[in-house]
Amino acid sequence: MVVLPYTVAFLLLSFLQTVKITNSQSFIGINYGQVADNLPPPSSTAKLLQSTSIQKVRLNGSDTAIIKALAKTGIGIVIGTANGDIPGLASDPNFAKSWINTNVLPFYPASNIILITVGNGVMTSNDQNLMNRLLPAMQNVQNALNDASLGGKIKVSTVHSMGVLKQSEPPSSGSFDPSYGDLMKALLEFSRANGSPFAINPYPYFAYRSDTRPETLAFCLFQPNAGRMDGNTKIKYMNMFDAQVDAVYSALNSMGFKNVEIVVAETGWPFKGDDNDVGPSIENAKAYNGNLIAHLRSMVGTPLMPGKSVDTYLFALYDEDLKPGPGSERSFGLFKTDLTMVYDFGLSTSSQESSFLRK
Repeated sequence: MVVLPYTVAFLLLSFLQTVKITNSQSFIGINYGQVADNLPPPSSTAKLLQSTSIQKVRLNGSDTAIIKALAKTGIGIVIGTANGDIPGLASDPNFAKSWINTNVLPFYPASNIILITVGNGVMTSNDQNLMNRLLPAMQNVQNALNDASLGGKIKVSTVHSMGVLKQSEPPSSGSFDPSYGDLMKALLEFSRANGSPFAINPYPYFAYRSDTRPETLAFCLFQPNAGRMDGNTKIKYMNMFDAQVDAVYSALNSMGFKNVEIVVAETGWPFKGDDNDVGPSIENAKAYNGNLIAHLRSMVGTPLMPGKSVDTYLFALYDEDLKPGPGSERSFGLFKTDLTMVYDFGLSTSSQESSFLRK
């Protein structure tokens, strides 16, 4: 039996722990938005991502340069069709086939495309024509994937805002807006039949903006707080993220779809904003993202979905300087365009390793 010196054994154990944690973090992703004119080249971004434990990237569109740059990195890629493409995708199966032929087949499997999102926020757009065409568009994209023998490998979904819920407090009473009725049920039946996730955008930041009490801020930032009791389940929630995700789970369960996987397509916190913006700061953004990552790594799950972490895509990789609206809309980036961190949020592999060596 070979006995390793203590230092060598300790470093080896630390390395194995690092590898284990890094490899187990496939549930942590990031949004790579492009509403900007100052972004670094996709090749530089690919190298940046490989220096972190981020293993999934969500694009709002299907930028071929980015998809190519991520080839052979093993990073899972979510690509999306624009809302404006939905009528064409719905009415013409050949358009859906052409979209797959252009945006998927030339790059897969070297580029690890895992999910196609058809539209974003369609259900809360108040565009009835778009809403009615959403499911046929998703079906045609799914059929095009099936025809290319990729149906079981790449999933098809759409992304919802939390506005699809009629009620979210307490979490056990979560329910969808009944005005969506049969359409929401049909979307969920599509998800169940194809093993596709229900993608949702919970933002505790927006919840805090409508209730700016200090105890609400602590609840939103995963900081010490008194918690909030769900009177129906007698479960005490200690953070807003779990409460929002469980409200979605309850809504799915109430319609008989509790086994449809939930994916958090976006969540984040801005690090700066306009003078009248409430909540943005480096301190708050670092607390939210850092504590969320720690929460996901713990694998504790949510009270209604214990023992696993939902796939969660942080918002966002970079600031998007051309976005309209308040300053906070342009200040969600975790990295600057010179590839340095805005603040240390705990996902670089070097900071991960050093944290082990400090133990």
